[in-house]
Amino acid sequence: MIREELEKREYELLSPFAARSADSRGRLEPEEECDIRTAFMRDRDRIVHCKSFRRLKDKTQVFLAPQGAHYRTRLMHTLEVSQTSRTAARALRLNEDLVEAIALGHDLGHTPFGHAGERGLNAVAPRGFRHAEQSLRIVDVLEKEGRGLNLSWEVRDGILNHGSSCSPATLEGQVVRLCDKISYIHHDMDDAERAGILTEEDIPEGLRKLLGYSTRERLNTFIHDLVENSEGKDSVQMSDRIGRAMQELRSFLFENLYTNPAAKREEAKATRMVEALYQHYIERPEDMKEEFVRRIAGGEKKERAALDYISGMTDQYAMAKFSEIFIPRSWDR
Repeated sequence: MIREELEKREYELLSPFAARSADSRGRLEPEEECDIRTAFMRDRDRIVHCKSFRRLKDKTQVFLAPQGAHYRTRLMHTLEVSQTSRTAARALRLNEDLVEAIALGHDLGHTPFGHAGERGLNAVAPRGFRHAEQSLRIVDVLEKEGRGLNLSWEVRDGILNHGSSCSPATLEGQVVRLCDKISYIHHDMDDAERAGILTEEDIPEGLRKLLGYSTRERLNTFIHDLVENSEGKDSVQMSDRIGRAMQELRSFLFENLYTNPAAKREEAKATRMVEALYQHYIERPEDMKEEFVRRIAGGEKKERAALDYISGMTDQYAMAKFSEIFIPRSWDR
């Protein structure tokens, strides 16, 4: 059987610290194995073919509704994280299929308008809102009309724990966690330069001298450092020197891009829009899509249904629903 040959190959070729698909802790619901794909390969395919993944192409990364085809969307960020993670995983002889599945699924729960939308939902939700938790809820519960994708434990762990303060259980999850940071630092600076908000010369000279004088050079520095400091070890890490420099560059972006009025002047509107949609659907749950109305009738709390409905919206759909609900229209008999 092809799957068994692939599983055998993992034992022969991968690092002793890599996750093997045959040793997975399993799925929420046991199911028959595929004859040509490993468990992690199936998980990757399920994520790529789900509706939430397709919606990422119309969700904000940094720039809200950017005018230009070359700015990153949430989908492009996801694909760049996947590619960067696979590069590192291959060099470290880790399980590329597991890395790819985690990377492709890590941001499925992101709201419309990126972190501006997340802040809005977090402010109004009774128990707050974190996109990583929502990503896990999507693959466990919401996809496939409430049946979920039934992913492997290792993929679910990596998706839930991809944040800065988290500790994924597998080295593959640790790779994605670091490459998520590396990727957005790389491409957000690239987009900022394209938008004319920042230039290379704005970056402190000490960081440029250490990390590189272009986005390409810095990406190369980060990945090489990650690989060189993780090879043959039971954890994924960067050197103290490069790790600190990466955090300094991240802080630079927060100060000069993520809070820059030129890039973020519409964010406050987006946050208020998401908050208003939430309050409206709490008061008028019947205005949500039929599937969410049915779930409330089946016993789900309207607050939970509203979070699921709004967080799944694309930027344009959220703006259209806001306009439909709150913008008066002329009356025509």
